[in-house]
Amino acid sequence: MKKGFKLFLTLLLVLALALTGCSGSQDNAQQQPGQQEEQQQPAEEATSEDTSWEDIKARGYYIVGLDDSFPPMGYRDEKNEIVGFDIDMAKEAAKKMGIEVRFQPVVWTNATMELNNKNVDVIWNGMTITEERIQKINFSKPYLANRLIIITQSDSAINSKADLAGKKVAVQAGSSAAEAVKADAETLATFGELVEFGTYTEALMDVNAGRMDAVIIDEVVGRYYIAKEPDLYKVLDDHFGAEEYGVGFRKSDAAFQAELQKALDAMNEDGTAKAISEKWFGADIVLK
Repeated sequence: MKKGFKLFLTLLLVLALALTGCSGSQDNAQQQPGQQEEQQQPAEEATSEDTSWEDIKARGYYIVGLDDSFPPMGYRDEKNEIVGFDIDMAKEAAKKMGIEVRFQPVVWTNATMELNNKNVDVIWNGMTITEERIQKINFSKPYLANRLIIITQSDSAINSKADLAGKKVAVQAGSSAAEAVKADAETLATFGELVEFGTYTEALMDVNAGRMDAVIIDEVVGRYYIAKEPDLYKVLDDHFGAEEYGVGFRKSDAAFQAELQKALDAMNEDGTAKAISEKWFGADIVLK
């Protein structure tokens, strides 16, 4: 019986050791996927590495998306060439970066989509920095301040926001002016009609023709038009708020954004931005 009992204990011990060995092997096997994942992680980071500036530098140029009917920021002159304040700024920034620049007109309501779809490298055309846009794209430091002003015919009886009650008011579709008006629900509710145009040029033409009673417009653009025909329009004291312009970038393009921001900073320091501002606005209004 004792020999049988000892044999029984020996068998139990062997079985226990065997089970322990299997358990250890399973533990090691379970750890391997984690180790493999850690080894693969650097490769994943490498694929998401920001090469935006290197890619653009290798290409030799960057593409600016813009609304080509937005004077004086960007528009076509009598020779059908794209000119404007933002155009000159983008060209000078390209020189500072040692590359060239190309301009690609876009439908303004699709500007952010065109950027994120990589059809253009930046949106640079009096683009207002808004919370909604910040959710989708990044911005440079603000480079211009702007107000959203109300323009009517010079002989109009409209002299304040309150006088817009029952009137036909124009804005550009997708613009910050359109967003600001819609955000002011109390004032908007008094309008006879809010009409969205494809461009500010069309909206102002309709104001001049009497088809629209007023237009809500970026001040830098509105005053450009008024300077050309000062007897046709007037600017009300009331406005729909102040804003700031910035250059729009893809969120993935931090390296390129940093490089272009360096160029903008250098333009402020050496007086280039000031000279461009004085050319288009008659004064240095660039934010420092």
